[in-house]
Amino acid sequence: MKYPSYLNLSEKELNSRIEKANQLLNPCQVCPRKCGANRIKNEKGYCCIGKKAIIFNFESSFGEEKALVGQHGSGSINFNFCNLSCVYCQTYNISQAERGRMVPSKEVSDKELAKIMLRLQKIGCHNIDLINPTSQVPQILASLPYAIKGGLKIPLIYNTNAYDSVKTLKLLSGIIDIYLPDFKYSYEKMAVKYSQASGYFEIAKKSIKEMHRQVGNLEITADNLIKKGLLVRHLILPNNLAGSEKVLKFLAKRISPNTFVNILNRYNPCWQAKNFPEINRYITTEEYKKVVDLAKRYSLKWFTE
Repeated sequence: MKYPSYLNLSEKELNSRIEKANQLLNPCQVCPRKCGANRIKNEKGYCCIGKKAIIFNFESSFGEEKALVGQHGSGSINFNFCNLSCVYCQTYNISQAERGRMVPSKEVSDKELAKIMLRLQKIGCHNIDLINPTSQVPQILASLPYAIKGGLKIPLIYNTNAYDSVKTLKLLSGIIDIYLPDFKYSYEKMAVKYSQASGYFEIAKKSIKEMHRQVGNLEITADNLIKKGLLVRHLILPNNLAGSEKVLKFLAKRISPNTFVNILNRYNPCWQAKNFPEINRYITTEEYKKVVDLAKRYSLKWFTE
């Protein structure tokens, strides 16, 4: 078996996945919102993305977990716009600030996206980190034949908010080697209030279960690099508004007791958080410790940054 996984797919199978993904663009059913826009004709739905991929930037990044960035960095591709609308988003300038306004210079063709992947590989990146890829899965898949033909041979990371469609995720089976979802909430009321994400907990549970089915538990090489598997992030919110215990319990009981979780204490009350007094502050040391203790109680792995 070749590594990474996508090198094992036949050209016929990959083309079949691309065709099925394109069918999800009209009416759009790529993400759980199923907004119905005709993206083939460049009609914009909730995510404001039409037919082409839209990226903010790409770079060799050292901002992810150490086992992802290694010595030479992770090849980050930051996709514009998001299918969530988190009021506290730290990257709102990428995900939300320009929603409703198209910036043509950020649109890239399938071939251009492939060239970006190859450029990141050339400068030594250990992987391609697809940040906020949910609404742009068809475009990512369409770029892969060009990237593979150009010699791409490093793993792909699917770095997501977990508000994903299982139907779409199944098209990535045998293509994505590392899934990096942020499991945000267990409370429906908070998911709607802070992210406009109706049904978030149930959707995230199903999507993370599918991710684990595809790649299993985390595999780390002898040189401390992640090779394959599921790594879940969980951002602690002030006043336990994320419902952390139910998130961690689900991972331990329904995914795997060997699930690796990164408990994030990096919450920053930015963007529109000032309009919500209950989240308009940093978390406390005690709040962080409580969630870490929960992770220990459920015997989850890697619960520090």
